[in-house]
Amino acid sequence: MNQYKPAGLMKKQRRASIVASVFIVLLIVLFLVSLNTGVIRIDPVTVIKTIFGSGEPRDELLLFEFRLPRITIAILIGMGLAVSGAVLQGIVKNPLADPGIIGINAGAGLAVMLFVSYFSTDLGNSVFIMPVLAFIGAGTAAVVIYAFSYKKDEGVSPIRLILVGVAVAAGISALMIVLTLKLDPRTYDFVATWLAGSIWGSNWNFVLALLPWLVVLIPFVYMKSRVLDVLNLGDHTAVSLGMNLEKERRILLAAAVGLAAASVSVSGGIGFVGLIAPHMTRRLVGNKHKYVIPICALIGAVLVLTADTLGRVILQPAEIPTGVVVAIIGAPYFLYLLAKLND
Repeated sequence: MNQYKPAGLMKKQRRASIVASVFIVLLIVLFLVSLNTGVIRIDPVTVIKTIFGSGEPRDELLLFEFRLPRITIAILIGMGLAVSGAVLQGIVKNPLADPGIIGINAGAGLAVMLFVSYFSTDLGNSVFIMPVLAFIGAGTAAVVIYAFSYKKDEGVSPIRLILVGVAVAAGISALMIVLTLKLDPRTYDFVATWLAGSIWGSNWNFVLALLPWLVVLIPFVYMKSRVLDVLNLGDHTAVSLGMNLEKERRILLAAAVGLAAASVSVSGGIGFVGLIAPHMTRRLVGNKHKYVIPICALIGAVLVLTADTLGRVILQPAEIPTGVVVAIIGAPYFLYLLAKLND
């Protein structure tokens, strides 16, 4: 038996390495394609020359000040939402858990919408405040969801957490619709586009506002991989192994909220990334979170960058919000998962 265990482990590691390599190559290809996508086309050779400092001033301006920040933001958002979804699914042990479905994105969105609509006159100066405000909004929503899901004798029921989250998300979404009716036309157009999941923060300030959250929280979640693995064994097993169940759940929930909130503050209402990416990852590499977390981040980045690139291509010179493209992909996938769970 001991002879087969290392071989099985090596096979899993090799499979995870191959999958990660494939998605890294795919991400690089998409990155180059996206740089060449837009009303003004730049051929791939010129793109590579410009990246290495040999391009024309016009090409440098277009790539480094407009397209590259947006592409970087799309990649970071995909990573943040995907890892957040993986953590939530690990906590509640339900493949349908997603920061958008259970109300965390809605809480972050409400906070950002209130700030942009009623307080902010200069987004350039407030860009670094928005992830913090989104975290407060998402954190408040998470506390409400957790409080209504918690029972003294049972703790938090995963199914109850999902149901309460869906109800909270619906309530916040209804409140946001009511609030938009009071906005002036210019602010309403911005908020409506933002709610649809437009990556509106396309300059380096938004990258700098988002990056620290991901740099801190994704490695932290990765270090908690074993905790997530133990949680997947079931509550009784986790407690018998000496785990403080509620404490670990709260810590991981806070990390998931932080990742989702920071991403939503820049991207708007992009759903389904945290649902699709973790599920695809588990089908490819299994349930070990030391493989799931990094590969899930790569798949999320590929998904959002693909959606953003398609959104810029389909109706040129107009754009389809990234959230709409992701929803077109994600909604059928959600129904497929729901059908499989009912079988």
